[in-house]
Amino acid sequence: MKKPINHIYLIILLSVLSSVAPMGVDTYLPSIPDIAKSFDVSIHKIELSLSIFLIGFSIGQVFGGPLSDKYGRKMSSVFGLLGYALFSFAIIFSSSIYELWIYRFIEAFFGGIVVVNAAAAVRDRFHGAEAAKVFSLIGMVRSLAPLLAPAIGAFIIHYFTWEAVFVFLTIYALIVAFFVYKDLDESYTYNKQNILESFKLVLSHKNALKAMLTLGFSFGGFFIIIAKSSFIYIEHFKISTDYFPFFFGINFLILIIMIKVNVYLLKSSKPEDLVKVALLVQVFAGVLFFLNYENISIVLIVILIASYMSMMAFIFGNCMALTLEHFPNNAGVASGVVGVLQFGLGAIISSIALSFDSQTFFPIALSISIISFLAFLIMRMYRE
Repeated sequence: MKKPINHIYLIILLSVLSSVAPMGVDTYLPSIPDIAKSFDVSIHKIELSLSIFLIGFSIGQVFGGPLSDKYGRKMSSVFGLLGYALFSFAIIFSSSIYELWIYRFIEAFFGGIVVVNAAAAVRDRFHGAEAAKVFSLIGMVRSLAPLLAPAIGAFIIHYFTWEAVFVFLTIYALIVAFFVYKDLDESYTYNKQNILESFKLVLSHKNALKAMLTLGFSFGGFFIIIAKSSFIYIEHFKISTDYFPFFFGINFLILIIMIKVNVYLLKSSKPEDLVKVALLVQVFAGVLFFLNYENISIVLIVILIASYMSMMAFIFGNCMALTLEHFPNNAGVASGVVGVLQFGLGAIISSIALSFDSQTFFPIALSISIISFLAFLIMRMYRE
C-alpha cells in the first residue's frame, strides 16, 4: 500500500507544478535583448512573445479543466508537462521570430493544461480559510520560481546562447513530470456533468466571477511590470544583465514576506477584506508612479514596483480560494476558467499596454493605476 504523501511535500510538489508559467516567462527575461539581436528585431517584438505566451496559457486552461475533471489531476498534469517539454525544445530550432511565437504559443498551451491541476488538487483537499492559507503557502514556495528564474536565465546566457534557456525549460518540465507521476496521489471525484454545463455553472456564479475578474485585472498589471522589467532596469537604467536578477528578485523577496503576513492575517480577517486593502495599496503605488514617471529615480521605482507586486500575496491565494470554494464538483473546470480570465485578461491588458512603443514609463504607470482601480471597484461588489 502506498504511503500517503507528506503535507509539506504536497505543497512543494503543487507549487512546482503551478510554477510552469513563472519559470516559462521569467527564465528568459534576461535573454530578451539577446533574442532580439539574434532575430534582428526590436525588443518590443520579443516582449510581445510574453503576451502570446499568456494567450496560449489561457487557451490551454480551457481544455485543461475538463481533462482534469475527467482523467484526473495526475495524468493530465503529466500529459501537459510532456507537451510543454517537447515545444520548449522545439523553440531552439526557430528560424524566425514568427516561428518562435508559434512554438511559444503551443508550449504555453500545454503549460495551461498543467497548471489547472495544482489549484484543483488543493480544492479537492482543502476548503474555506484553510484553502486560502494553502494557496498562500503554495504562492510563497512558488514565488521562489520568479526569484530564482531570472538568476538562472542570467547565468545561462552569461555562458551560453539564449537557446540554452529553453534546454533548461525542457529538462525542468521532464523532471517535474517524473515526480508528479511518481508521488502525486489522485484526488479528483469523477463528474458525469456535461462540459458545457460545467462551464455554464462556473460562469453564471456572480460572486465567483467577481473574484475571478479581480484576479484577472490584477494579474494584468502584475504582468505589465514583469514584461517591462527588462526595459526598466536593463535598457533605461543601464543595469548589467548580471545584476538584473537582484533588482527583479527584490520584488519576490518582499512578496514572500507578504504571503506570510497574509497567512497570519487570515486567522482574524476575511479573505475578501484583505484583497480590497491590497488593491488600494496598488492604486496608491500606481498613482505615485504616474506622478513621478518623468524623473523617477531607481530607488523610488524599486520601492513602488516592490510595493505593487507584493500585494499579489493578498490577491492571488485569497481570490483563488473565494472562487473555488463554490465548486466542489467542478474544481478542474473552475480552475480552468480562473486561469483563462487571469492569464487571458492579463494578456489582453498587457498587450494593449505593451503596444505603446514608448521610451518613457508613462504607459506603464498609467496602465497599472487604471487596472488596480478597476479591480478594486469589482471587488467592492463582492457578496453585495
